[in-house]
Amino acid sequence: VDVSFVGHPLLDAVEQFNHDSTFRIRHNLNELPIIALLPGSREQEISLMLPEMLKSIASYTHHIPVIAAAPSITLEKYKIWAKGFPVHIISGETYQLLAHAQAAVVTSGTATLETALFMVPEVVCYKGGEISYWLARRLIKVRFISLVNLILDRMVVKELIQSEMNESRIRENLDAILYEGNNRTSMLQEYIELRKQLGGIGASERTAKDMVNRLKMKD
Repeated sequence: VDVSFVGHPLLDAVEQFNHDSTFRIRHNLNELPIIALLPGSREQEISLMLPEMLKSIASYTHHIPVIAAAPSITLEKYKIWAKGFPVHIISGETYQLLAHAQAAVVTSGTATLETALFMVPEVVCYKGGEISYWLARRLIKVRFISLVNLILDRMVVKELIQSEMNESRIRENLDAILYEGNNRTSMLQEYIELRKQLGGIGASERTAKDMVNRLKMKD
C-alpha cells in the first residue's frame, strides 16, 4: 500500500496549548507538587481504576492528588468515588493539570501519550473484567498496552495490568518517578525520542498537502 507518514496530530494540540499561570489559584491548589490521576473517560473503567489509584496516593501527604474528571461524568459521581480521600477534582482541564503535574497515574489509552508529550513521568494502569481481559489477550497479540511503549517498541513507562494494578505496586512505581533519579531522568529522555518518532509538529498541515498532491497526480 502506498502510504505517507505525516506524524501525529497530538503534537500540534500540545504545541498550541496555552499554559495558564492562574491554574493553581483558580482551583485553590497550594504550591505542593501535583500527582495527576487520569482514571479514564468511561464510568465502568473509572469505577475499577480510581479506587486503587486513590488508595495508592493516600500516603503522599507532601503532594496534591488531583483527579482529571471526564466531562461526560458528573462531579457528584467523582465525589462518591473519592469520598474519604483528600483529593481535588477538576473537570475539562486535563492539559492544564498535566502542565502543572510532577507525575501521573494514568489509565491505558490516548491519555498515556498525552501525558508523555507534556513530559510528565507516569505509571500506566489497566484493569478490566476477567472474561473480557482473557478474550482480549488471546485475540490481540501485542507486547504492550500503552501507546508510549507501543510506539517506542520497548518498556519505557511501567504497565500495571489486572492483579498488578493494586495499591502497593502503584506506590512502588510512583516512588521511582516522583523524585529526581535514574528512573525519572531516563523516562524523560525516552519522551524526547518519542516526540521524534511521532514526526514533529505539523501533522495536519502535512496531511492536507499530501492529499492535494495526490489529487493533482490523479488529474
